[in-house]
Amino acid sequence: MISIPTHTLNDGTTIPALGLGTWPMDDTQAEQAVRGALEAGYRLVDTATNYRNETGVGRGLAGSGVPREEIVVTTKLPGRHHGYEETLASFEESRTRLGLDQVDLYLIHWPLPRVDKYVDSWKAMIRLREEGLVRSIGVSNFTAEHIERLEKETGVLPAVNQIELHPFLPQDELRSFHAGKGVVTESWSPLGRGTALLDDPAVVAVAEAHGVTPGQVVLRWHVQLGAIPIPKSADPERQRRNLDVFGFELDAAQMAAIADRTHRRIGGDPETHEEF
Repeated sequence: MISIPTHTLNDGTTIPALGLGTWPMDDTQAEQAVRGALEAGYRLVDTATNYRNETGVGRGLAGSGVPREEIVVTTKLPGRHHGYEETLASFEESRTRLGLDQVDLYLIHWPLPRVDKYVDSWKAMIRLREEGLVRSIGVSNFTAEHIERLEKETGVLPAVNQIELHPFLPQDELRSFHAGKGVVTESWSPLGRGTALLDDPAVVAVAEAHGVTPGQVVLRWHVQLGAIPIPKSADPERQRRNLDVFGFELDAAQMAAIADRTHRRIGGDPETHEEF
């Protein structure tokens, strides 16, 4: 079984350096994917209320035979539940669907600046952490300004910001901000979903040089940036390949070649995107 390094978060807890994404799996797919991934050595599983597969993820956790304390389970608060009391209630629903006493990492899925309730939700998440119902709290798709506001109004920084990050969107400025604040960066769509990234000649050339797949090269690029990629896969062989990125290293020229492309988003702009 592959041994996965870990990152220490700013609250003293640890998180694996690579995890399993589960969007857009349904409950049945998620159950099978999570169980298989845990058997392969994954110890970080990512879901969200809006993925509508928390029940399946919970079944996969329960059926894996892996001790609960070894697994970091992440879920996320949806936009329709922003607000203090709404966040507390939404968390209970997530916890019930997952079948867990404690969630390891709870994130605000999108900031929704126009709604302007993310600080209220953050205060509720601080309470959940203080009560021991959540181990670590963080955000997703937040900008530096959003994070600075959380710190200013509550004194508590997120442990994690999960953002769109891939070679088409390296997020240099935001990653630098995270590093300065002690916030760990997680990468969603780490393989550039829907793009031709894995067929790119530069990526293919690096893969051939190391005797690995283009996907492994891109995931290794994330790992060397200090980000935590969470590639989604339900295929057992691809899950194993995605996890097997800790036995080789890219040099500076290869790192640069992978990100040497026109930068663009795949998903929404955090300043304007609304997902309820």
